[in-house]
Order: sequence, then C-alpha cells, then structure tokens
Amino acid sequence: MEGALHAPKTVRALLERHGLRADKTFGQNFLVDLHALMAVVNAAELTPTDTVLEVGPGLGVLTRELTERAGKVVGVELDRRMLEVLAETVGTAPNLEIRHGDAMQFDFGQLPPKSVMVANLPYNIATGLIVRALESGIFDRLVVMVQKEVAERLVATAGTDPYGAVSLIVRHFASATIKRHVPPTCFYPTPEVTSSIVRLDVRSDARPQPELFALVRDAFRHRRKTLARNLHMAGYERERVSKALEAEGLDPRIRGEALSLEAFTSLQQRLQAGA
Repeated sequence: MEGALHAPKTVRALLERHGLRADKTFGQNFLVDLHALMAVVNAAELTPTDTVLEVGPGLGVLTRELTERAGKVVGVELDRRMLEVLAETVGTAPNLEIRHGDAMQFDFGQLPPKSVMVANLPYNIATGLIVRALESGIFDRLVVMVQKEVAERLVATAGTDPYGAVSLIVRHFASATIKRHVPPTCFYPTPEVTSSIVRLDVRSDARPQPELFALVRDAFRHRRKTLARNLHMAGYERERVSKALEAEGLDPRIRGEALSLEAFTSLQQRLQAGA
C-alpha cells in the first residue's frame, strides 16, 4: 500500500493541489478508509487473468489496488477534471486504461466475457448501472459499494420491506450478498448515509426476460395497491388477471411483495398463455 491515498487529509491535499473539490453533481464521496478499501478488493477475489471495470475511479485509491491484483483494469471516469489526478496517482500502471465517459453509456461489449465490475458507485446511478451490467451478460461478478438502502433492496427476499422490482431482477441474474456495512466516516467528504459492500455472483445461464421484467415493474408501481389492481392500471385485461391469479392459487388481494421470483415467472407465463 506504499503511497496509497487512504487518509482524508491526504485526499484533501491532493484535491487542493489540483485546484479541485468533490462535486455533488458526480456523486463524489471518495473512499479513504484502508480497511473498507481492502474489504472491497478482497470481496472481488481477483486473479491475474481477470479484466476489471471500475466505474468512477476518481482519485485512483481503489484503482491502484485493482491494478496490483487483476490482469487489466479499465476505469471509466465521467469527471474530466479527475483525469489529471489519475495520471498522477495511477498513470504509470501498465495494465490500466482510463477512459473519459459516462458509465451509463459505456459499451460493456468492449470487455471480454467473464469480466468483473468493482466500484464505489455514485448513489444516483447505482441501481440502473447494476441492472444494465447484469443484463449485458458480460460480467462474472460485481462487487460494488452502494448506499445501504440500495444494498438492502438488492438482496431483499419476498415479504420484506425492501423487496421490490430491482430485488427480483437482481435475483433473476445473480446471487447477491452484503459483505459489510461502511460508515460515513470512511469517505471524504463525509456523506449523510451509511454504505454497504455488495457482491453479486452472476449466473452464467441467466438471460434478460423483458416480459417478466415488465410484469415485475408493473406489479410494484404502486406499492400500496394489490397486484391485480396494479396490473389492471398497467393495461392488463381484468378477466385475464383474475383467471391467472386463480389458476396460480393466489389470493386476488395479494400484493406484489408477497410473490417470489418463481411465482412471478409462473404468473407471467400464465398471463402470456391467456391463463
């Protein structure tokens, strides 16, 4: 870890030297705690054959550790101001490629199959980016730092408060586990929320299911309404929904949060077949 940035005063000094400040527009809260940093890296279980995508390398704190363990690291940084900082902190790593751009627009197909995503994700894009990465079919696993509430939704099971559409979509593609929670003091500037490290192990045979995902999203569009009501409001024929629920042995008053992925899959097939 020689020369690594893992203290708030060191990060602050680096930013000041380049005339920079963390920008809320980019969701910048830089990880500065050594133990949390190593928890992210260790959770990824990287090998010299792995290609890693890091979203938002920022100051290069995590990036440096990734380059020491992986065969190749591709960092996608939206904030152009950080490119000069990265050139100073990790620019000499021979297995590192930094690209300026928006990760939400990045073509994951440029990466080899079975790549790994490791990132301290900006809160405002975390869920959307994770789903997009899973749908790409490129990644073997993802290890991401996200807001605790987001992490709880990623791993939630049926019948729990955080359970929702994203929980089901993630479960379709992967097995998700919270590795540890990370307090606000581990970041600079200090955010107002607790974060969590989540690992997602992607199933090799999982493929996007647009019809199923549409049903799931419709089912949770209005959480206080019944599943049947939500589907009626989304345009499903009332009689078809009633028949499908009856055929599946489901109470017509049931809510979406009570159904497992398997139950939604069976219901979608029933609706598609006309119950």
